[in-house]
Amino acid sequence: MLEYAFFVIGFALLLKGADFLVEGASSLAKKLKVSDMVIGLTVIAFGTSMPELVINITASLRGATDIAIGNVLGSNIANILVIFGICALIVPFKVNNTTIWKETPMHLLGVVVLAVLANDFLINGAAESVLSRSDGIIMLLFFCVFMYYVVRNSKDGFTETNTRERGLIMSIVLVAFGLLGLTVGGEWVITNAIIIATNMGISEILISLTIIAFGTSLPEVITAIIAAYKRNTSLAIGTAIGSNIFNIFFVLGTSAAIRPIAFSSTLNTDILVLGLASVIVFAVMLFGKKQKTIERKEGILLLFIYAAYLAFIALRG
Repeated sequence: MLEYAFFVIGFALLLKGADFLVEGASSLAKKLKVSDMVIGLTVIAFGTSMPELVINITASLRGATDIAIGNVLGSNIANILVIFGICALIVPFKVNNTTIWKETPMHLLGVVVLAVLANDFLINGAAESVLSRSDGIIMLLFFCVFMYYVVRNSKDGFTETNTRERGLIMSIVLVAFGLLGLTVGGEWVITNAIIIATNMGISEILISLTIIAFGTSLPEVITAIIAAYKRNTSLAIGTAIGSNIFNIFFVLGTSAAIRPIAFSSTLNTDILVLGLASVIVFAVMLFGKKQKTIERKEGILLLFIYAAYLAFIALRG
């Protein structure tokens, strides 16, 4: 029964860690006079992507390629559909022009780059499809371009908020403790969920696309939910989009650069789902009833799509 106890404790650590992280990150943004979106795209996105990075590097070194790629795809799908869906249920939120025309297309670019680099069999007629070291380096170069864009525009969109402004050291301490709580809590949730699932006879690829993927997304999901609850939707959006860009360009790029990753054509369906989910969110932003606003009914639609996706991979698995 210990796995169940640690699963519950881990979830509690996730909640408290997210609370510390949002409070510290919002204070840090105000202190440095940068927008909450920038903090979400960098500090929080990088911190909450650590579980994916650790699991991917470990899986890559052990040759567990289905876990390495399935983890990122499943995590990114959860980030887009679950974070945007739940946040819209909590409070309908407006999306600024920069997010619509720059960050979201950059995420879509990441999906396209992954699809092209991973499909050697379809594109080059190779005997097998592999994310090679050179593919990993290309992804890391795209990541450098993204970071340059964020730093260059870090002062854009800053507005004074009612967030409590703490001292710089205290803000950093809150962020650090928040990330620690998310990391430890996420690790306990994932590890014990895998034990429980394995005992039930669930396959590796299904575990990677569901339990591991959603488990590694929990830091982002919980952080975004807490941010939305505190009416800091820019931080929530930045966390979702930033984490997805980190996962594709940095996490997969680093994993492939360390050791080439074999790619199963089965995962093309999941790449397609990720691309469609991103396009749907982009379309909602542009053509929804209230332009640039994601409303509750649209949040319900996103959550329904995620539920349908889980049902599909469960049947496929």
